[in-house]
Amino acid sequence: MPQDAERAPSHGRETNDGTIWFTIRQAAAFIGGSPQTIYSWERRGHLANPQHDEHGRRIYTQQQIAAAHRQARLNTAAVRRVAA
Repeated sequence: MPQDAERAPSHGRETNDGTIWFTIRQAAAFIGGSPQTIYSWERRGHLANPQHDEHGRRIYTQQQIAAAHRQARLNTAAVRRVAA
């Protein structure tokens, strides 16, 4: 996952309190994946209770995306251990 200094300004919207919010497309670009990955995380419960922006799009904080990314990686590692 990109570090803060590497993240392009177009990735996410920062609020006054420093929270960075991502649309699904921006979150996918941030993790280097596709929007389908984010949709999959939503279906699996890694991402819950989204906020909505002024256009009605679901948005998630950088912390929510990072936590979902970690959980997905842990799940993948667990599946590989069981399958081995």
